[in-house]
Amino acid sequence: MMARMNFEFFVAFRYLRAKRRQAAISIITVISVLGVMAGVCALVISLAVNNGFREELESRLLGATANINLVRTENDGIRDFDQLSARLAHVPHVVATAPSLYEELLISKGSRAQGVVLKGVDPAQEVKVGTLLQHLREGSLEDMSRTFPNADPIIIGKELAKSLGVYVGDTVMATSPQGYLTPLEVVPKTRHFRVVGVFDSGFYDFDATWAFTNIAAAQRLFDLADVVSVIEFKVDDIYHAPEVAEQIRRAAGKGFDTTTWIEQNHSLFTALRLERLVTILTIGLIVVVAALNIFIALVMMVMEKNRDIAMLMSMGARQRQVWAIFTIHGVAIGGFGTILGLILGYGVSWLGNAYKLIPLQADVYALSSVPFHAHPLDGVWIAIAAITISFLATLYPSLAAARLNPVEILRYE
Repeated sequence: MMARMNFEFFVAFRYLRAKRRQAAISIITVISVLGVMAGVCALVISLAVNNGFREELESRLLGATANINLVRTENDGIRDFDQLSARLAHVPHVVATAPSLYEELLISKGSRAQGVVLKGVDPAQEVKVGTLLQHLREGSLEDMSRTFPNADPIIIGKELAKSLGVYVGDTVMATSPQGYLTPLEVVPKTRHFRVVGVFDSGFYDFDATWAFTNIAAAQRLFDLADVVSVIEFKVDDIYHAPEVAEQIRRAAGKGFDTTTWIEQNHSLFTALRLERLVTILTIGLIVVVAALNIFIALVMMVMEKNRDIAMLMSMGARQRQVWAIFTIHGVAIGGFGTILGLILGYGVSWLGNAYKLIPLQADVYALSSVPFHAHPLDGVWIAIAAITISFLATLYPSLAAARLNPVEILRYE
């Protein structure tokens, strides 16, 4: 059996290396190899980009937001949040909890103003749930607990600091739409905040529109006594968030509801999954075209080598062996192109990610450069798919070669 297979491999690779009388076959063979290489390389790179965007967005979104949020269904705020948070921290798979208070307001400095989301947090608990406050480029997190004369502490994103033209130590004015009711109108409530830190999440939307203060300062600004809007949770497995969220909702009791990071970002990650599927289908056509070249090359080779085939069969070669010779020949072309494509694809992906070869506009794409995250498993199934397509392209020419009648061929030689 081994000797027979060695014979088939020997002849197949001899045909692959030999100089043929018809140069067209050699050209088509080279084109086939290059086509498979281009298709595999393009698939590796495109999937690396898709993986990169999905994983970067996922990690930054999850770093900036909680895995699970607990809110009141009536949107009337959560009271006794410290006791409730401590009790729900014992729910299985919950790693950390943090009460928070969200409101939208206007922050201004002189003639410059920007609408932001102000989040009142307990700094010690917040850093266990999210990572935004762990990426301070200026200032100190400890200052979030300080009290300043006629001002409260605030930490803002780097893009917000740039648009307002402020630095650590400067004072900004926060204007809340939930103001005082007078006989004539509602007067917005204002309060001064001192910038004690600037964070850099790498995510433009958060850096430009988010700000943090302590819970007490947020409650004073919004006239909310001992109330938070949400309790945030971090879990040990983000992909089990829906199951853990249901446990938290039941443990919290009537009047509460939960949302997960999957629900909050459903449209974004659905679009990325659809893009991945479309990418595979469209770029995969390159491999199919390359397989057609393999088919043409084998058909022309069978026509050229019909006398050799007849001689082999007259010397005892069986139809299965002839079929195997041309099948191995075609699969070898596809395999060689696949190996080159994988090497080139993973090489380009590594260079692109290491040296940030493709810069992006951060305010549009939320990332400063195109991320390339090439997964080894993607290379495995791409290689299997490419070689399988190459194998299918060999079936008809190989069967045609195996069914040649050596007597008819040699009679006219």
